[in-house]
Amino acid sequence: MVFDFLRRDQASDAHVDADATAAPKRPSIGLALGGGAARGFAHIGVIRTLLAKGYVPDIITGTSIGAVMGGCYAAGKLDEIESWGRSLTRRSVLSYLDLSFSGSGLINGAKLAEKLGGGVGDLAIDELPMRYAAIASELGSGHEIWITRGRLSEALRASYALPGIFPPVRIGERWLVDGALVNPVPVSVARALGARVVIAVNVNTDMFGRGTAVPDQSASEPSVEEEVASRGIFGLFNERAAKRQILGSAGRPGISTVMVEAFNIMQDRITRARLAGDPPDLLISPRVGRIGLFDFHRAEEAINLGAEAAEKALENFDDVVAALA
Repeated sequence: MVFDFLRRDQASDAHVDADATAAPKRPSIGLALGGGAARGFAHIGVIRTLLAKGYVPDIITGTSIGAVMGGCYAAGKLDEIESWGRSLTRRSVLSYLDLSFSGSGLINGAKLAEKLGGGVGDLAIDELPMRYAAIASELGSGHEIWITRGRLSEALRASYALPGIFPPVRIGERWLVDGALVNPVPVSVARALGARVVIAVNVNTDMFGRGTAVPDQSASEPSVEEEVASRGIFGLFNERAAKRQILGSAGRPGISTVMVEAFNIMQDRITRARLAGDPPDLLISPRVGRIGLFDFHRAEEAINLGAEAAEKALENFDDVVAALA
């Protein structure tokens, strides 16, 4: 079941349709940007390449980091977030991870939200020069929520609120979390908002060997480290032990790694199913698999890989646009 938060009224839509008939013949272009945490910086490279080749999107839909990058572009703030991303280092990334043991997420997220959403201020989605939707999931009901009105910064935060890592965001009467739980690459939303041609960007495809079956795996004796870890929450009262539990060590994944990787596996399976049922007219898949989900300090690399993938994917795209004109 899909809810469109504060959908534009029929009179407004009728006005848009009337204007479209008077405009030069060109199919409306929708850009659907998928989730993928740090890999999502590749979206910047894709957007830059699209604009350079004259493919200006009329509609943008995004999930998680895709909602952030798409929202910043729509708000005219792409330069700012790109500059911030290119300046990140391992140490500066850690400064944004404000750990919290009192809320409903391991990371409070206030510092990160201030940086990601600070550039857009109190700008409302209604004020953007194009149609825009951020995708989120409602806790409890599992509804797919399309946030199409209200404060852009709140929409971005709700869309990337990875369960267990970031706290859920309350909008209206709903508690919302990461949209990748229901629609990781929102092609269907772009079509519903009126896109005739949909370009989708999936930053989680470069995962060779995922999804296979291992038919014969034996159990082993627990290691000494696993025995210590089994002490559970009492280990969290020691600060060093707490960080080790959350961030992990060389031989053992931490809580955050387990949660993010489990989420990533689920997102990959959902994406495959949804794109198979509703494929885009053009799918751009940057080769960013070697960039970790929290490797935000590798933004420049991701941006370049996004631009490279877009260049290759767009070679014959003029034929697609002409066919749908």
